[in-house]
Amino acid sequence: MVFNTGSALLDAIVLSVVSRDVNGTYGYRITQEVRAVLDISESTLYPVLRRLLKDECLETYDMAIDGRNRRYYRITESGRLQLNLYRGEWNVYAQKISGILEEKDHE
Repeated sequence: MVFNTGSALLDAIVLSVVSRDVNGTYGYRITQEVRAVLDISESTLYPVLRRLLKDECLETYDMAIDGRNRRYYRITESGRLQLNLYRGEWNVYAQKISGILEEKDHE
């Protein structure tokens, strides 16, 4: 994608992906879901996860899978509030940008 993806947009996307599963999800799956829509590396996403943990928007827990621990990320109530804020801001932003980029007949 030719457009720059800022940290707030990445935070919103990651929170949205994590919020889809009430039990949370793990890093690799988050990476795959985000990469399905954005060309982004894992090395970019893990700092996003750490920032969201620090900001208490996400929490973690470990679960043993095939004898190994897998770290799961789950959205917190604070994270849900932040995600709702991002969604509202995104709707306004997307409408404004779409209004400018749409082709219109000029008289």
